[in-house]
Amino acid sequence: MNEVCQKCGLPRELCVCETIAREAQKIQVMTIKRRYGKLSTIVKGIDPKSINMKEMTKKLKMELACGGTIKDNIIELQGDHRKKIKEILIKIGFPESQIDVR
Repeated sequence: MNEVCQKCGLPRELCVCETIAREAQKIQVMTIKRRYGKLSTIVKGIDPKSINMKEMTKKLKMELACGGTIKDNIIELQGDHRKKIKEILIKIGFPESQIDVR
């Protein structure tokens, strides 16, 4: 028996809730300096209620070959990945116009 999505009423395999939520996100990507001059890439502006942050962080870490975590609904990745992260977010399904890289 297939599970049904509570939001859209479609079976889980056909659910489009997360796809629609991706188009409405305004994502900001920036770097900050940590202890000992190390850089971290910050990805914020993603709504954790509509998008699975854990899965997204896992995908980003695998693609970028780095460590990272989620803190206060902000994804932190070790290193400076501003150049590559926009391409990866577009490949995941976020529109290019909604991604702001600083």
